[in-house]
Amino acid sequence: MKTLSFLILCTWIVITACNVPEEVSNDELAITTKTAQLIKTENIFGFELYQHVFHYETEQENIMVSPLSISLALAMTYNGARKETREAMEKTLKVYGLTPEEINNSYHDLVVALKKLDQKVLLEIANAIFYRNDFTAEKEFISTNEYYFDAEVSALDFSREQQALETINGWVGDKTHDKIETILDRISPDHVMFLLNAIYFKGIWQKKFNEEGTELLPFYLENGTSIHTQTMQRLDTLPYTSNNLFSAIKLSYGKGDYNMYIFLPGPEKKLKDVVEELNEENWNSWKQSFQETQQVDIKLPRFNYKYEIMLNDVLTEMGMGIAFSEMADFSGISRNNRLAIDYVKHKSFIEVNEKGTEAAAVTIVAITYTSVGESRKTPFYVNRPFLYIITEESTGAVLFMGTVKNPNG
Repeated sequence: MKTLSFLILCTWIVITACNVPEEVSNDELAITTKTAQLIKTENIFGFELYQHVFHYETEQENIMVSPLSISLALAMTYNGARKETREAMEKTLKVYGLTPEEINNSYHDLVVALKKLDQKVLLEIANAIFYRNDFTAEKEFISTNEYYFDAEVSALDFSREQQALETINGWVGDKTHDKIETILDRISPDHVMFLLNAIYFKGIWQKKFNEEGTELLPFYLENGTSIHTQTMQRLDTLPYTSNNLFSAIKLSYGKGDYNMYIFLPGPEKKLKDVVEELNEENWNSWKQSFQETQQVDIKLPRFNYKYEIMLNDVLTEMGMGIAFSEMADFSGISRNNRLAIDYVKHKSFIEVNEKGTEAAAVTIVAITYTSVGESRKTPFYVNRPFLYIITEESTGAVLFMGTVKNPNG
């Protein structure tokens, strides 16, 4: 059965550097009222993107997407958009009502903040722009992305295709610790620029699973069959919740700033039933329902895979189709050329094991010319397709989100 098995989705928090008088404090960050608003809208974007990709993908069983990576690459591209194209990108990214300066400041502060939150979690975020050496890009576009996004900018001879591919793919491999080795396989004569984001995440469980407890256990697929997969096990006291839709646990990384939420659909429910209820209001309600629970008997399969997707159709459905058309206006990138987005491509990797989680994602935007005792245990046996969400606690940011239908896939 051709279905999704896994989707990692990383939404982001936007943290502004604007002078806003009111601030909300927490242990890690000072959150302005504007930032709180931006966090809410960015999470809305993440859930919407997740639902679109979940329903769009019909061929791959295991899927993984990082909206944080996608949004950062699109945000750099946004700095070159004008008129209706800019409005469409604002609508899709859920940042309408903000000035370009507020958007850029927010992304800049977001990246700085996320990387400082937990020294026990490694989170690396990098941006780059590679453009054809005979193409003249607007100086303001380049300087804006260098300043706010710390983008590495390089002019390459695209006519020497192999060398240019090695440079771009080499950057990708370096920034993802070789978890993703390539993002680009060809450069057409009409390509003038590639904007890239790369994210690398490595979090160690606050409480590791004992490898000696891992054993082959059944996992039931949506088509009614079953497989045996290496399943980690642990009896623990941790945040747990349950309702008529799902049961869920919260697993922490490092000192607890970053967490993975795992949502297991109820016995009479399917994964799509949970996904269809994903929205910002429900997410906030679900988080509040978790309570510290003793003797939670966890059985969680290991999983490890890669995924890639072209996002043109998904982003068009979300409102920015004009950016891919001849009607696109990217005069902020070049006033002398008619440009459009040729494609937005995304690749990602994840591994979850007894020690923790390692994940990476790369997004490329190609710009082209247009033409207690046993009886007291609370069972939590993850033996069927499930959803998980990784968040940063102090800001409320949803960093990664995924579904697993076949952990062996």
